[in-house]
Amino acid sequence: MPTITTRNFLKTSSLLVAGLVLAACGKQEPPSPSASAPAPAPAAAPAPPPAAKVYVVGTDAAYAPFESQNEKGEIVGFDIDVVKAAAEKAGIEVKFLNTPWEGIFNSVAQGDRDLLVSSITITPERKQTLDFSDPYFDAQQLIAVKNDSKIAKFDDLKKLKVGVQNGTTGDEVITKLQGKESANVKRFESTPLALKELEGGGVDAVVADNGVVVHYVNNNPGSKFKTIADSSFASEQYGIAVKKGNAELLEKINKGLAAIKTDGTYNQIYTKYFGSAPAAAGAATPASAAAPAPVAAASK
Repeated sequence: MPTITTRNFLKTSSLLVAGLVLAACGKQEPPSPSASAPAPAPAAAPAPPPAAKVYVVGTDAAYAPFESQNEKGEIVGFDIDVVKAAAEKAGIEVKFLNTPWEGIFNSVAQGDRDLLVSSITITPERKQTLDFSDPYFDAQQLIAVKNDSKIAKFDDLKKLKVGVQNGTTGDEVITKLQGKESANVKRFESTPLALKELEGGGVDAVVADNGVVVHYVNNNPGSKFKTIADSSFASEQYGIAVKKGNAELLEKINKGLAAIKTDGTYNQIYTKYFGSAPAAAGAATPASAAAPAPVAAASK
């Protein structure tokens, strides 16, 4: 049996230790859990806020200076400027769409329009199906005739051919005067068309809102018209219409109207179109306090 010398034992032990050291140096530690886990996904970007609602305003743009289209096809006028200014004060955005008068009330009832501004007279009948803002314009009615006409008052129109805009309160009052079956009531799509007919001799008179008549006469001096005011006509007030029951939108509009009347913006717009500021009592009476006007004027 071979004898293990001290020298051989030390040599063998050294080799074993060296092997263990090399094995230990070659060993790889398992990755830490944090190193092996997938990187967290980046936080999702916050969703953009919903776009602000744009309220669609219907208007029959054939009633200058209240609403009409310029040479670029843009809808302009007193009513348009008033609504734009009131909307800005109320913090809402609006856009205007030309809407034929014959279907304008249905357009808001069906939800195609949110607001209506089109020289719309506030009447008890209309308040049954629409809600109106506080009044923004006091209307006065005029009879337009040729300079050489002998017509002097409303009753003189009873047996004459009279032009009106179809579906307006002017249409109603002339129909009431002459009777429903009268063939002398001549209805047109717009008041300017009725005035053109008067200029050509197709009718004897036109009953229409003072703002529209005066604007037409001033811009058509060759028409040679004169105007007649009659005390039998009741004054009327224009309002901005919304769908029945839309109290939230109505409150915003009234807030905006009140603001532009307070800071002078309304008077600036009025002067721009009619040459001077309105009387102190004009366009400021709350709808709730205004007595219903009888249907006896020539506004829409």
